[in-house]
Amino acid sequence: MRTALLQITSSDDPAANLGMVRERLADAARQGAEFILTPEVTNCLSTSTTHQRAVLRTDEDDPTLAALRQQAADLGVWLLIGSLALKTRDADGRFANRSVLIDPDGAVVARYDKIHMFDVQVSETETYRESATYRPGTRAVVADMPFGKLGLSICYDLRFPHLYAALAQAGAQVLTVPSAFSPVTGPAHWQSLLRARAIETGCYVLAPAQTGTHPTSRGRQRTTHGHSLAVSPWGEVLIDAGTDPGIHIFDLDVSSVAEARLKVPSLTHLRHFDGP
Repeated sequence: MRTALLQITSSDDPAANLGMVRERLADAARQGAEFILTPEVTNCLSTSTTHQRAVLRTDEDDPTLAALRQQAADLGVWLLIGSLALKTRDADGRFANRSVLIDPDGAVVARYDKIHMFDVQVSETETYRESATYRPGTRAVVADMPFGKLGLSICYDLRFPHLYAALAQAGAQVLTVPSAFSPVTGPAHWQSLLRARAIETGCYVLAPAQTGTHPTSRGRQRTTHGHSLAVSPWGEVLIDAGTDPGIHIFDLDVSSVAEARLKVPSLTHLRHFDGP
């Protein structure tokens, strides 16, 4: 399946981001892409909770989701919106960080809410408390695609290999890791972790990423690492998008999954054990 990773620089303006993403989707489809993936927080990258409360919408009312569902149908493509920042009806007012898989008819076939919250201090000047504004998901998700099965995850999930082992054991042949990765941890860990998840599971790993310095009207400005990656089931880097926004296309062939797993069938060797 001809597959496209979109590397973008989202702002905190959902309408502006939607226009930009729609142009990129149309361009990717013109280049023959049948499966297109966008990064984490495609609709709005913001550090201001006040601004998010003003501009975000619920799943059923979100204009980005509605427009991209229609565009997927118009283009006849599979689309993974890496994630949308969405309002919920939770009593504490926290948002959802939700990945959405859309089929060529424009129907939503899977939703996944990010399980692991990025609560870290990566440097003296860069601290994140994602759980203060986003509620964690509780359910891992595998979705059916024409080529087989897709396992969904988002960004910080990448550091928890048991999630990916569970997805692979549930049949996933391709793992998605849409991200807005920190420029502090990115150079040290991004490629190593993605390659490790591919090697451990014998899956393709597809990681469309936000990149660059993100325009903001309120709150602290953010910069992200870029380097969207596609990694083969043998751990080879098929695409490294660097730091410029763009469209990166390759052919996804899941026969490579069976080949890698035949060579090193580690998923069949998992054992339960006692202790420590």
